[in-house]
Amino acid sequence: MVHVSILTGASRGIGLTIAEIFLNKDPENKLIAVSRSEDKLRVLQDKYGEDRVGIVSGDVSRKDTNSRAIDLALSKFGQINSIIANAGVLDPVAPAKDADIDQWRRLFDINFFAVVDLIHQAHPALLKTKGNVVAVSSGASTKSYNGWGAYGSSKAALNHLIQSVVAEDGNMNAISVAPGVVDTSMQKQIREEFGSGMTPEAHAQFKSLHSNNELLPPEVPATIYVNLALKGWDKSLNGKYLRYNDEALASYSK
Repeated sequence: MVHVSILTGASRGIGLTIAEIFLNKDPENKLIAVSRSEDKLRVLQDKYGEDRVGIVSGDVSRKDTNSRAIDLALSKFGQINSIIANAGVLDPVAPAKDADIDQWRRLFDINFFAVVDLIHQAHPALLKTKGNVVAVSSGASTKSYNGWGAYGSSKAALNHLIQSVVAEDGNMNAISVAPGVVDTSMQKQIREEFGSGMTPEAHAQFKSLHSNNELLPPEVPATIYVNLALKGWDKSLNGKYLRYNDEALASYSK
């Protein structure tokens, strides 16, 4: 059975791994891959073919990017069965007392408002297929890290958005899942670029996770996100925020 998914942040890290796992799961799976990096999206499309992958190059914080993704999914594949909202940024990393409000707004536009808009625009299509919204959250949504006020706040807002979407419309399926500490370019940025905005202790903790080989391979959370998008979940999980290793998600890990 054909399953059409829109994936944001699809060109690298967890997003690219999600794309690969999704497309390899079943030859009937179709993907609309969204990212600012058109060249990397082209590589993905060339690998799996235009008949399976549609690409949208653009900033997710712009309404037209979401519109183009939805329009392409419907015109190319005829339906939308799931959305995996993965695009996100960590910067600015600095104490809240030193907040640059324009930078905070920019982060919220990407991490939060882009997801609000994508769900809003895709809502009619998702209701037709009883589709699934899977939001990539963060442990920082419930735990404070020095200098991560913007990022953590945006992810906390994302969790509440998912809860609200379900509370307001019992026909909507939405879930928010934190991926753990994953070996991606974001972790590299934390180690190499963002130390000045964090306490030395917090920065050292993230560096030690890397040096001790304790970072998760992106395949671990990516597999969970793909299986959630494809299989859905029961009502007891709808609207919830969970960590990737929550017992309730054990069956989605393979």
